Amino acid sequence: MPTPEGSELTFIVNGPVVRADLPGLYQRVCCLLDGRDAAVAFCQVQRVNADAVTVDALARLQLAALRHGCQVRLRGASDELRELVGFMGLGAVLPD
Repeated sequence: MPTPEGSELTFIVNGPVVRADLPGLYQRVCCLLDGRDAAVAFCQVQRVNADAVTVDALARLQLAALRHGCQVRLRGASDELRELVGFMGLGAVLPD
């Protein structure tokens, strides 16, 4: 679905993501979204591992975005990561 011009932003999550990274990552994304009028935040995830911690991080980022009136969409997700997101029942929560 197209978004109005100027209402999107892109950020990169590099991996590997470890559990200790989650609070800081959440906070940084909240700061990025504060004061922005973005409808969509594209999250580049080419360099992350396909594991439960990464999916947890991405779900938390989606929650942060929703609290800012925005939606995270994944870009560059590996097949393995997409499969794990789907297996964990989050395919509709973390769309491409």
